Amino acid sequence: MMEGRRRMDAALLVLFLGHLATALEVPLDLPQPPTITHQSPKDYIIDPRENIVIHCEAKGKPHPSFSWTRDGTHFDIDEDPNVNMRPHSGTLEVDISRERVDQYEGVYQCTARNKHGTAVSNNIVVRQSRSPLWSKERIKPIIVQEGVSLVLECRPPAGLPPPIIFWMDNNFQKLPQNRRVSQSLNGDLYFSNVHREDSRDDYICYARFPHTQTIQQKQPITVRVLNLDAINDTMAAFYNDTDLFSEAPVDERKPTFLIPSGPSSSKMVLRGQVLEIECIAEGLPTPDISWSKVSGDLPARRTFFLNYNKTLRIINVSESDAGDYRCMAKNQIDSVHHTIHVTVKAAPYWIGGAPRNLVLAPGENGVLTCRASGTPKPSIRWFMNGILIENSPGDLSRKVEDDTIIFTDVQIGSSAVYQCNISNDYGYLLSNAFINVLSEPPRVLTVANKVYQVIKNHQALMDCSSFGSPIPKITWFKDSRSSTLDGDPFILHDNGTLEIRVAQTQNSGKYTCVARNILGIYENHVYLEVKEPTRILKQPEYKVVQRGRSVVFECKVKHDTTLIPTMTWLKDDGELPDDERLIVDSDSLTITDVTENDAGVYTCIMNTTLDQDSASAELTVVERPDPPTDLELTDQKKRSVQLTWIPGDEHNSPIQKFLIKYQDSLHHRGHWHNLTEVPGTKTTAHLKLSPYVHYTFRVLALNEVGLSEPSSPSRMYKTDPAAPDENPTGVQGFGTDHNNLVISWKPLSGLQSNGPGLHYKVMWRQQRPGSDWTQVTVANNSKFVVSGTPTFVPYELKVQAINDHGHGPEPATSLGYSGEDLPQTAPENVQAVVINSTLAEVHWDPVSPHSVRGHLRGYKVSYWRKHSDHKHNHETLIFSGNHTHGMLPGLHPFSLYYFHVQVFNGKGDGPPSPTQHFRTPEGVPGPPTSLVVTNTNLDSLTLEWSPPHEHNGHITGYTLRFQPVNNSNELGTTEELALAANETSVTLPNLKYSTRYKFYLNAKTIAGPGPAITQEAVTIVEEGNLQTSHPIARSPPRHPTHKVGPVSPFANLSSSVGEDGALISWEYWGPEKNVYVEYIVDNSESEEWQKELVNGSQNVKLKDLKVGLSYRVRVVANGHHDQPLHFSKELLVTVPAVASRQVDIATQGWFIGLMCAIALLILILLIICFIQRNKGGKYPVKEKEDAHTDPEFQPMKDDDCTFVEYSDNEDHKPLKGSRTPSNGTVKRDDSDDSLVDYGEGGDGQFNEDGSFIGQYSGKSASRDTAEGHESSEAPSPINAMNSLNSFV
Repeated sequence: MMEGRRRMDAALLVLFLGHLATALEVPLDLPQPPTITHQSPKDYIIDPRENIVIHCEAKGKPHPSFSWTRDGTHFDIDEDPNVNMRPHSGTLEVDISRERVDQYEGVYQCTARNKHGTAVSNNIVVRQSRSPLWSKERIKPIIVQEGVSLVLECRPPAGLPPPIIFWMDNNFQKLPQNRRVSQSLNGDLYFSNVHREDSRDDYICYARFPHTQTIQQKQPITVRVLNLDAINDTMAAFYNDTDLFSEAPVDERKPTFLIPSGPSSSKMVLRGQVLEIECIAEGLPTPDISWSKVSGDLPARRTFFLNYNKTLRIINVSESDAGDYRCMAKNQIDSVHHTIHVTVKAAPYWIGGAPRNLVLAPGENGVLTCRASGTPKPSIRWFMNGILIENSPGDLSRKVEDDTIIFTDVQIGSSAVYQCNISNDYGYLLSNAFINVLSEPPRVLTVANKVYQVIKNHQALMDCSSFGSPIPKITWFKDSRSSTLDGDPFILHDNGTLEIRVAQTQNSGKYTCVARNILGIYENHVYLEVKEPTRILKQPEYKVVQRGRSVVFECKVKHDTTLIPTMTWLKDDGELPDDERLIVDSDSLTITDVTENDAGVYTCIMNTTLDQDSASAELTVVERPDPPTDLELTDQKKRSVQLTWIPGDEHNSPIQKFLIKYQDSLHHRGHWHNLTEVPGTKTTAHLKLSPYVHYTFRVLALNEVGLSEPSSPSRMYKTDPAAPDENPTGVQGFGTDHNNLVISWKPLSGLQSNGPGLHYKVMWRQQRPGSDWTQVTVANNSKFVVSGTPTFVPYELKVQAINDHGHGPEPATSLGYSGEDLPQTAPENVQAVVINSTLAEVHWDPVSPHSVRGHLRGYKVSYWRKHSDHKHNHETLIFSGNHTHGMLPGLHPFSLYYFHVQVFNGKGDGPPSPTQHFRTPEGVPGPPTSLVVTNTNLDSLTLEWSPPHEHNGHITGYTLRFQPVNNSNELGTTEELALAANETSVTLPNLKYSTRYKFYLNAKTIAGPGPAITQEAVTIVEEGNLQTSHPIARSPPRHPTHKVGPVSPFANLSSSVGEDGALISWEYWGPEKNVYVEYIVDNSESEEWQKELVNGSQNVKLKDLKVGLSYRVRVVANGHHDQPLHFSKELLVTVPAVASRQVDIATQGWFIGLMCAIALLILILLIICFIQRNKGGKYPVKEKEDAHTDPEFQPMKDDDCTFVEYSDNEDHKPLKGSRTPSNGTVKRDDSDDSLVDYGEGGDGQFNEDGSFIGQYSGKSASRDTAEGHESSEAPSPINAMNSLNSFV
């Protein structure tokens, strides 16, 4: 009883202490026992061709040292030159280049120790991989009877690990397997029954050793499958023709199991491994295999049927999979069962995980738990620092209770590494867990100021990994730290992580993690940013596009603006092809010149650093179908044939129908005609044919995109000629003259002729009893004329087709008539009934049918109105058919009408009836001819009008209505005046000044008032008298009384054309605000006026006028909606062509000054020359002046370049050196060049432009005789001036 109580207390203590300590990751800068971090697997198979590496890594503070044992004894590494331990590590490296690998096989264990404890590794069993060769053997050929079972044994050599078996032939091709032939789990090849085709000499079993990647091959096996007779024939050659197999051939048989044998078997499997059991049966026919569990159902998700249902595989086996499994083999003959008893054992496995390290503060309590299970139940042993705990130094703070060690009130120096070893017959578990007694203030291991970014509505986890001893308590604060974060929506985990399951925007901010224990406090800050999710707003849509066109997939995305998005496009879950036709934009994918290879599923993926969204759409590329191929003609008959074809590629668009066309090479070579069409699901058509045609067919396919190209033509199919199947249609008879009958018809086509020699038999007779048929034969024509017929007599007509192979069917009878003649009589009893002032009804008696002499087309009524000037205007109404009356609309009131009636047929009109007459009563009059406003005064005006043009009766008076119109085009109160019939004017007093009025005037008869004529007028103040105290209304210009038109509110319309357009100005005194200018090219064919708005001013500049054209311009005011537009008079504006801007250089001041300076210099030079050359000579200039009254050469003023009078000073002496020729001319040497040489003679003088002619110029003839002898003569200043003038 005391023992039971102690156990209960221990259990309670374990539960209590389990809450006090949690496994912590100790920072490596703090003292701690060793921990194994990496080691080689327990069963370590090595490649004998490579160096051996046995891993053992550990951490601790101080860093641990390492040692090894092999096969339970210390392994001295230093004594073996082939073994090396890596620095700062326990990993062994064995160089096998100088030793055999098997020298290092064994069981290895690594030990890592420092001053705080010792950790050990698992027992590592090191074995080399083996791939032995097959033993040499001679395999005899196997000869079997067809239908029996057969097993080909593989029996590979034992290897480590076991090899993978497969069967192949000499060409390294896997042998086909099926329900009948299959490979078992041990590698043998089973035949449930053999067939003749199983005979071959290369059944080869291969064994592949995966660790060394080598393949070993067994000797080929030869199999011969023979029937009973073949076996006897083969064996007789060896056994003196003895019949060895005399029994009957193998017959059908029930199944029996080849493996496993017997009715039952057993199988053991370990927990967590894979269970594979198999049943292979033989029989004829081949049996089927099925599986079931006797004591329950098969685990659906972990069960697989392999090898054509012959193998049952269950993965991740558990204890519940133990039991009896039944396989059943069944064929048409019978069935057989086999039961396999499955036992599940278990190597040790952890319950709740391996023991965890303990970090305790002095005085704290803790628990190490090593809880495991297995089948059979495993045993547990505890070790401390690699030594059995029973052999370790005692510790009062430690108590071992089976699978648990309880620590109470631990102290510094109690640190150690404890090993827990759990084992049974099928394996073991070894775990290291240390207890580390430390006294440390808290620290937060999470990086400071770390920024966590999450997507809205997703989970947010903020770490606060901490360490301390005692274990720190973690609290969280946000922003202002007003309260701890505990409760919804926050979840605080044991490891210090703060969780927000559904993060929202308001959760963003600064978070503070605080770690506390009795030794101190530590804070760490992190930040949370909640981002908007990435969403595809507009997904790409399914597209069907024709080949060669373009397609665009749109993918519009919304994302958080602080995240950098990356758009990626995939095609069929792979990368886009590297093709320049695929253009990726920020929110779309464009594919140009689409090909069929572009078809597929396109996916747009928008990635950010935190999330992504994707959408897909399929692209289907369609095209017109390819043309059908392989046209064949079958089932050939006289009038039909069957056409078959193979459809072309439909290019993703189903073929809707096939169109069949034909060509008649005999009658219309080169022309293809539609014959028929069939649905797209058919590839055969039964075609009805016509005789005497040379057919060639072709087929076209139609889908939604369009028609395919035509197929290649079929071979030609010729049909035999035959008699016509039909007669001409459209047979009719008519006359072109009163004594003939024209018979016409629609001729047969070449396809309808059915044979050569087509002609027609034309038959006719009068439609009366006893008439005989008359017939003629007509070829190459479609009508026949019968002469000498009576007028308009009915005939029966028939036309029959005939060719060289016979007559067509009996033709149908048609009715025709011989030619018509003009009607003979006029309608009688003609009279008129007047209905109202504009409508009358005419009646008559019909003429006799015999007198019509043709088809009655109807009656014509001709009528006319008698005017005072005795002019007649005839009108005719036609009443088709056999009418006896008709209405005459649109008559003039108060008028006298004459009329007569005629009958007409297809030939023409008959004689008219005697002329009758009737009178229409009075009607309403027309509008007055004109309405003019005159004598406009301050408060009155006068209206003058002319009577209506159409009185339509006796005028009984006039009615005048008028009303004011304000600036908003609203009409005021209407006033009405009744006026006498003889009045043509009226003066309206007491009107408002500066007001627009609208007037309505209409005339009346006894029938009522007629339509009104309207006019508008304005009373307005004179602009020049605005200073007077009594404003006076200005009267618009008075119009002649014979003109109709409103008073124009425009005046003084003018234009001014400049370089930048035409300025149009006017004066306007109307109330309308909508005023604009219209213009149009003069003599333009178009009637469309261009419009330019004014915007309240009284001028506008038209800038769009083209140079060299004339325009008609007018100003328009748009008034009330029922008022007419007000137009100004038209103005003709001509835009002159722009001359080129050429500057007359002769009028420029700088040029004139320059020329004057040049002239002055020349003159000075000439004077100097005269003085130098003409010394001592006399020139009688004065005498010449006396002899001539005309002015001579005048010198120019230096300052203004003007001529002055000649001065006769210096005693009027002639220039020295001057000579006077006897003929009175001045001789010049050949270098002189002046206008004198080109003149026509005459008296010498200066004319108005300064040129010199006259006395000092000589004839060209005299110059020829006199020149050339006076070389010393000075240059003439006159010539120089002439040259200057000529230049200027």
